[in-house]
Amino acid sequence: MRKNDPIKHVMSDNIHAVQQGQAVSDVFSLVHENNIHHVPVLDGKKLVGIVSSTDLMKLSVGTQNYDSSGLWAYLDTQYEIIDIMTADPKTLHVSGTVRDAAEALSNGSYHSLPVTNDERQLVGMVTSTDLIRYLSDQY
Repeated sequence: MRKNDPIKHVMSDNIHAVQQGQAVSDVFSLVHENNIHHVPVLDGKKLVGIVSSTDLMKLSVGTQNYDSSGLWAYLDTQYEIIDIMTADPKTLHVSGTVRDAAEALSNGSYHSLPVTNDERQLVGMVTSTDLIRYLSDQY
């Protein structure tokens, strides 16, 4: 494996993100419609947080009496994205390597890393799955 390959070889750069003022249901829609598990939260172009599908599942526990649309309408009145996101998430600089990503993901309790530039603007995402695919391609 070429552990010092640039992270650009592994990361996704077609990222679905939300602005911090959007509704919680917008995050749910992105997760559901795009089969993704992590949604970066931006303030303009700057990364300020991340919401995982697990964060969304925690919200819906105990609200089984609502249909799907009613549930998210209700949750939109109770929560803002800032209430459920992980603020200031661990990131990887765009100049980072595959090794840097592997070390960060193997040492943390998370499965994705936003990739940012010097201004903390989101330029990509790398996930545990991306690294597994990369490793698989090497053998």
